[in-house]
Amino acid sequence: MLGLILSLVIGGLAGWIAGEVMRGDGYGVVGNIAIGLVGGLLGSVIFRLLGLAAVGIVGELVVAVVGAVILIAIARMIRG
Repeated sequence: MLGLILSLVIGGLAGWIAGEVMRGDGYGVVGNIAIGLVGGLLGSVIFRLLGLAAVGIVGELVVAVVGAVILIAIARMIRG
């Protein structure tokens, strides 16, 4: 249960940070969590392909933020 709560907190934080980095209008709490969680999955795949590993909560947050920023960039390119 604690792992789920920690994942949601990291996802929300990562989504918010990515929104700030990408200068978005904001996605709300649920949107930030969704972007952060999907970004975390995307970031972990990218980091594994590059041979990098995340250590600890800070490492997981960095991976999630990088993935969320990439996710937002891809969504903006598709939207036009």
